[in-house]
Amino acid sequence: MPTAISHQIKLLEIYCGRPLFRRRPRPLALTETGARLFPVIREGLDSFADALSAVHELPPERSLKVSTTNAFASRWLVPRLPLWRKVHPSVALEIIGTDRVLNLQGGECDIAIRWTSVPPAGLVVRELFKNKFLILCNPSSLTEGKPLGGYDELRAHTVIHWYWPPEAVHPPTWRWFLDGLRAEDPTVPLLEELDQLTFREELHAIDAVIAGQGIAICDDLLVTEELRSGRLVKALDAELPGAGYYLLYRADHPGKALIEEFFSWLKSAR
Repeated sequence: MPTAISHQIKLLEIYCGRPLFRRRPRPLALTETGARLFPVIREGLDSFADALSAVHELPPERSLKVSTTNAFASRWLVPRLPLWRKVHPSVALEIIGTDRVLNLQGGECDIAIRWTSVPPAGLVVRELFKNKFLILCNPSSLTEGKPLGGYDELRAHTVIHWYWPPEAVHPPTWRWFLDGLRAEDPTVPLLEELDQLTFREELHAIDAVIAGQGIAICDDLLVTEELRSGRLVKALDAELPGAGYYLLYRADHPGKALIEEFFSWLKSAR
C-alpha cells in the first residue's frame, strides 16, 4: 500500500509540475503547492469515507433470479406475482422463462422450479406440488358439450401435442397414451390415424386448445382457471399420473433464508 501511495503522489507531482513534499531533511513536510492542495484533497477523502460508510450501513440487497419453464412462468407464476410483490415489495425478482436447464451451481440463477419424477442430486430440493394430466378441449369442440363416448371418436378430432425434451421421463404424450390403451383394446386408433397439430412450446399448445383447435393432454396446474371457468372441459374422463414440481437451489447459497421464504409463499399461493 505505501508503495502504491508513493507512486500516486509522484504522478500527481508530475501533473502539477512541482513537488508536493519536502523530503529532506526530515521530517516530511508539505511544500507550498502541497499545502494549497491538501484541504481540497482532505475534503474529497472525507466525502468518500462518508459515502462508503453510508453504503455499508444500507440493508443488504434482496433479489432472486428464478428459472422455470415458459409454460409454468406464463400460466402459473406470473399471474400470482402481484401477491408476492404486495407482501415483499423490497425483493427484486427476475423471472427466467426457459425450457433449458440452467446451471444452479454455476450461478446462472438462484432458484429453479422444475417438473420431474426424479429431482436431481446435489441440490436442496423442496417439493411444491403434484400434478396430473387431463384430456381437455374447448366445450365448443364437443357435440352438445358432452365428453366423447369412446377413444375411437378421436378420429373425428384433431389431437394437439408438443415437444418434450429428451430428459423428460415417461412424458404423457399421445403416442404413449394411445399405445398403452391399444395393448388392451385393439380398436383404439393409432396416432398416425388421427389429425394432428404439433407445437414446439407447451404454452402454444395450451393456447390452441383454449381456442378450440383440438384436444390435448394438459397439465391440470397450468389450466386451473380455464377448468374453473368452463373454458376447458374434459373430452375424456381419463386422468393420467403426473409427477412433481420442485424448487431447487444450491446448499451453500447465501440467500437461503429468502429462498425458503419464497418457497413458503409458492406453497400458499396455489
